[in-house]
Amino acid sequence: MSTNITTVDQVDFKGRKALIRVDFNVPLNDQFEVTDDTRIQAALPTIKKILADGGSAILMSHLGRPKGGKEDKYSLRHIVSALESAVGTTVKFADDCIGSEAEDKADSLVEGEVLLLENLRFYKEETAGDEAFAEKLSKLGDIYVNDAFGTAHRAHASTSIIAQFFKEKVSGYLMQAELENADKVMEKADKPYTAIMGGAKISDKILIIERLLDKVDNLIIGGGMSYTFAKAQGGKIGDSLVENDNLNLALKLIEKAKNNGVNLLLPSDSVIADKFDNEANIKTAPNNDIPDDWMGLDIAEESRKEFSKVISASKTILWNGPMGVFEMSNFEGGTKAIAEAVVEATKNGAFSLIGGGDSAAAVNKFGYGDDVSFVSTGGGALLEYMEGKELPGVKALSE
Repeated sequence: MSTNITTVDQVDFKGRKALIRVDFNVPLNDQFEVTDDTRIQAALPTIKKILADGGSAILMSHLGRPKGGKEDKYSLRHIVSALESAVGTTVKFADDCIGSEAEDKADSLVEGEVLLLENLRFYKEETAGDEAFAEKLSKLGDIYVNDAFGTAHRAHASTSIIAQFFKEKVSGYLMQAELENADKVMEKADKPYTAIMGGAKISDKILIIERLLDKVDNLIIGGGMSYTFAKAQGGKIGDSLVENDNLNLALKLIEKAKNNGVNLLLPSDSVIADKFDNEANIKTAPNNDIPDDWMGLDIAEESRKEFSKVISASKTILWNGPMGVFEMSNFEGGTKAIAEAVVEATKNGAFSLIGGGDSAAAVNKFGYGDDVSFVSTGGGALLEYMEGKELPGVKALSE
């Protein structure tokens, strides 16, 4: 983590109004109730430290992707009660994130009080990184705290542009933990080091795979992207997902792994289906011999065993992307088997980082969130940081 970033631990918030960028982009059901409060829980340590110091907290976030202007289904008003339960205190709400009402409510806060602002993305200026909008937001607090790692790779008004209007800008506990854990697996990993890459496309993960091939001992590839590797090596993959324009890239990655002495593990068998449907007909086939009109939707028994064996002998594990269509119960077995192997290795002393997005959703779905070392809240941000890119939200804290 950048050493010149101040953290919340280094500041006394007594009598201060902290304007905190959090990531409360949480899922809501049809009744607008929060169905997963992981992101709210993740922000609690920072909020509670500020309140315990005798400061007040003004929270700003986005929710969903409103098309422009106010949309009730994306109002942060819906999360107030979930937030109150989590923080353990009354949460005031401002119907706007800028302007006189927000300013008056922020001004009148006394120590220990919390104010939640309306959705930042009701203004297109937020995602446009508009400076005038950022300046209006900055009037609400006297110290800026960024604890929204999940949006740190975006140069939005509230995540990076706003920092220039504050003398003091600090990173929250979550941001700090995310950066430290990412640094741990990229720079200070204990060996043997295993990276597990899944998901649909090689093209989404090419940069991170390239970097990992210079660092890891084992690279496990599963999920939809594995069929591009299978086809590149002359296999028959039926109707499985494939990136035909990346077949050469797959071969280059296989070659690089060989040259670097990295043990590259590709699935040997797949659970295949005759259509993309949980109720489809299902059987098992070798990964390089899937019949026409059938598609691979999960890794099968042999692959699960082989991958698990390598994971259990690892000291550092990075996992990004599921092994199959884990959202469907008939194709969740591979992802679940990998999750169980990662949990087992963690119990035996390995450090395991789950890389946000679908991997985090899978680990939480199977109830293993507390049994791994760290579950990242930022899929895209984590990947970009690990690819060696500078994240605007992080850079802004050190300038």
